[in-house]
Amino acid sequence: MANKKNINNTRSGVPPAKTAQSQSRPQVASLNNDNAAAHNGLINKYANWFIVGVISLLTFLFFRSCLDNQFTNWDDLGYITMNSLIKDQSAAWLSNIFSVAHPVMGNYHPLTMLLYAIEYRNFGLQPWFYHLDSLLLHIVVTIAVYLFIKVLTGRNIAAAISALLFGLHPMHVESVAWAAGRKDLLYGLFFVLACTAYLFYIRNKGTKKTIWYVCVLLLFACSLLAKSVAVSLPVTLLAIDYLEKRKWSWALLIEKLPHFGLALLFGILSVSAQKATGAMDALDVTYKPLERLELGCYALCTYLWKAVIPEGLSNYYPYPAKVEDVLPVYYNLFIAIVLGLVFIVWRYGSKNRALIFGIGFFAINIFLLLQFIPVGNAIVSDRYGYIPYLGLFFIAGWFVSELFQQKVTVQKGKIALAVVVAFSLAMGYLTSERCQDWYNSITIWKDDVAKHPESPLGYSYLGQEYLALYEKATNASDRSRFGDSSMYCFHMSLLKKPDYITPLISIANMQRINGQTDSARKNYLQAMALNSKNDQVYEGLGIIYSMNQQYDSAGYCFRKAIEIRPLMAEGYCNFANLLDITGKTDSSLAIYAKAISLDPDAYMPYLNMGRLYFKQNKYDDAIKNLDKSIERNAEYGETYYLRAVCYSGKGNKTQALKDVEKAKALGYNQINPNFYQQLKLK
Repeated sequence: MANKKNINNTRSGVPPAKTAQSQSRPQVASLNNDNAAAHNGLINKYANWFIVGVISLLTFLFFRSCLDNQFTNWDDLGYITMNSLIKDQSAAWLSNIFSVAHPVMGNYHPLTMLLYAIEYRNFGLQPWFYHLDSLLLHIVVTIAVYLFIKVLTGRNIAAAISALLFGLHPMHVESVAWAAGRKDLLYGLFFVLACTAYLFYIRNKGTKKTIWYVCVLLLFACSLLAKSVAVSLPVTLLAIDYLEKRKWSWALLIEKLPHFGLALLFGILSVSAQKATGAMDALDVTYKPLERLELGCYALCTYLWKAVIPEGLSNYYPYPAKVEDVLPVYYNLFIAIVLGLVFIVWRYGSKNRALIFGIGFFAINIFLLLQFIPVGNAIVSDRYGYIPYLGLFFIAGWFVSELFQQKVTVQKGKIALAVVVAFSLAMGYLTSERCQDWYNSITIWKDDVAKHPESPLGYSYLGQEYLALYEKATNASDRSRFGDSSMYCFHMSLLKKPDYITPLISIANMQRINGQTDSARKNYLQAMALNSKNDQVYEGLGIIYSMNQQYDSAGYCFRKAIEIRPLMAEGYCNFANLLDITGKTDSSLAIYAKAISLDPDAYMPYLNMGRLYFKQNKYDDAIKNLDKSIERNAEYGETYYLRAVCYSGKGNKTQALKDVEKAKALGYNQINPNFYQQLKLK
């Protein structure tokens, strides 16, 4: 018991009291003890660095394959590739990012957007760099976890196990291998650092105590600015108070009033942003209060199960289907399971502070993510376990480290440690395999369709990716293959959910591209009947009306699309095309400029401006814009061909021939053979 007391005192930052015997020892003996302590401290210091180094290296190796991943069409479009906020080159770009008026994808997380903006300014849209940053950030969070548990417990083994499980667990792949998962990494880093700073706050006095208190608030604010789910921190700090055996008093709550104030503020901002995008009423099915409780318990059990056996991981877990407006009866079992777990912990573990703390840490940070208040269409998400799982990993680390506290259980401790390390390495292997599922849109949605064939969403997103490949295809074989695949996926999606608007619009888009304007128009109108506030419906109809020379109707549709989504560059580009067709050149140029300001990375506005200047015989201006279009998309044959015609008009036949041959190599099939032959003769 004396040994345990000393350990607890060391953990709490209080050195063990000196005994009378130790005080009466000769000075030489004291110096020897000091030298031994210094030597042991040096060994302990290097042990920490060694452990951190090994865990960091293992984490990098098992996540290495994610560096080859591409962007996906699952939120990466909204957060990165088509996000005008991170591409903003104006003087007000920083204030725009932090403005509450500019939430992204229904979330206010300006710190995450700031990091994306910095990456875009330095590396454009190179996927590997975004994935490298995510992996390095995950490693830093893992190191922060080690530091937190080490400061919390004073035990290397507890800290090492917690960090190893945290670094290698496959449930964390979504946050790391998915570019749009960055917010979890960033909020997680500041969250863990805030917990660590809080430990220094409660273990210090005077000026240092005040400094650490301010640090906790600043780190908490940064965590909230990265992702508002960090609102759980104030309650997490109360759990740390419990483990640290701080005596309960109202002062514990009063000292956290600023933290609760920040949490309330960002909670309101988060709910407002979610409501503005309709994320809080996106479900097609209404669940009764008891059913919500059943689904919450189901989600909780799922997270617990996947912490131990992470099988069937998916980027999307759909809500269960109701039969005759009732959930299947077996969902009642999950309430019983949760109540049973609570009883077991209360009956057999209520006196173990470490166990209660670990469970509390997990429960506090997962509670708001159990969909009692529905946000989106997923009942479970792998990324939601990123920080909550730390509580479970702490329990594993603590109990293994406990076995090393008594000589009689050290051997058992070694066996337990070996088992945990072997389990962690097995998790690392699963992580490496899971990273490959996130390679691109096709791999991740094929995986989803295989695991959730009943859901229409996977088929819809897979079809959209095939449609994008169809539009980029340069030969008949690829166009046929991708076209057939996309239509199959869209029809499968509609088979699962006949009133699903997204695949319906996609089918209409494909029909429009193929010249089937009547069929496309009917599908657009059917989609409009389902949702009259969808900008894609109006854009599609506007293009069809423009093709049929119904310019007034086309103008109305394009204006309506811009009204619905005023920050979407494509709507402005389509409207500018119409103005160009109808001879309103100056207005057209102004609208193209607006489209470019919203999406500087888009190549089509520059191509269209080049085409406009070409018609005016302004070859220099045309070539300047076509050059910019090629900088953004070097694989579009029409741009080279149009630039060839411009160079020919300027008398530069050599460059014109190079551009025609480049367009031909890219599969552009509308080359004038007489023009080509004349260039070759020169």
